[in-house]
Amino acid sequence: MRTLVSLLVAISSLHASPEIVERAQVLYQKTDYPASLRILEHDPTPDAANYLLAGKNYFMLENYERATQYFEKARELAPSVADHHLWLGRAYGRRAETEGWFMASARAAKARQYFESAVALDPHNAEALNDLFDFYLNAPGFLGGGTEKAEAIAHRIEHERPAEYHHEMALLADHRKQYADAIVHLRKAIELAPREVGRTLDLARYFARLGRVEESDVVFAEAEMQWPGDRHVAYARAKFYVDHRREPEHARQLLELYLKSDLTPDDPPKRAAEKLLRQVGTW
Repeated sequence: MRTLVSLLVAISSLHASPEIVERAQVLYQKTDYPASLRILEHDPTPDAANYLLAGKNYFMLENYERATQYFEKARELAPSVADHHLWLGRAYGRRAETEGWFMASARAAKARQYFESAVALDPHNAEALNDLFDFYLNAPGFLGGGTEKAEAIAHRIEHERPAEYHHEMALLADHRKQYADAIVHLRKAIELAPREVGRTLDLARYFARLGRVEESDVVFAEAEMQWPGDRHVAYARAKFYVDHRREPEHARQLLELYLKSDLTPDDPPKRAAEKLLRQVGTW
């Protein structure tokens, strides 16, 4: 009887991972990364999905070395899954930025290799294409970067994702110091995706970066009118105010609104908003 019970427990445990990963995923989406990890640690049969999610949690906690270890485990179990390569590329990219100059080149080279393999495995993976574009655009030639490579990636999405294509063409134009062309592309992205708040914020932030503060203010005001109470608008405009040491009370209100919002892993972390709030307090 005990043998039968043990066998049934063993069999049932084989199906435990999907349910555990699902519960952990809910917490990850709520940015409760430590709680998500605690659930994953109790998975009796961790699989590639478990390891990928654990790595993403560590990545968001800025423990990039530990994240790399888990992404490697996920890739070893399922080497043909593009997302495993994508997240390895991201982890090595952050390690290149944070672990000192001595290992930076080697880490960056690994990041490029994994971004490229992610795209090779899934040529329509939007995030992998975006990350590979960013790498090619910003990395020096000796690490495999280059504007021609970046432009080739941009053209791959021209018909499938036209708004994102114009965003990437704006980044290329800016890189080439063709600022007027960059603005044209950003406006075209808004025209193609008028319901995507990020497109309008891209233009507002770009005007601010060029020092065209009044034009930036106008676009931010339009965004607030079109998307009242939106957390993305709140954070972006608050950061604009902080960067230019303007409107401290409005900045404080926007940051408090943002901190009360339900954030996701795609949003700037609360610690970033809290840092801005502390800066406002010093004026």
